[in-house]
Amino acid sequence: MSGMLLLFPLILMIIALVILSIIFWIFMLVDSVKRKYKENNDKIVWVLIIVLVGLIGAIVYYFVVKVEDKKK
Repeated sequence: MSGMLLLFPLILMIIALVILSIIFWIFMLVDSVKRKYKENNDKIVWVLIIVLVGLIGAIVYYFVVKVEDKKK
């Protein structure tokens, strides 16, 4: 029984991390769809990357597009 009590906070942290990852992924997907690009092909490419690669694609999109946008 005490083993389960030790695992409970770990399980809660994993669930919270998964939920936050899904929320981040959705925000990046919505941002890529709403963003104005210089070329329409860029939008299609980024949406496909985010959808097909998942969280890794969303993280790459964040650092390549969102961070660069903030620097301007």
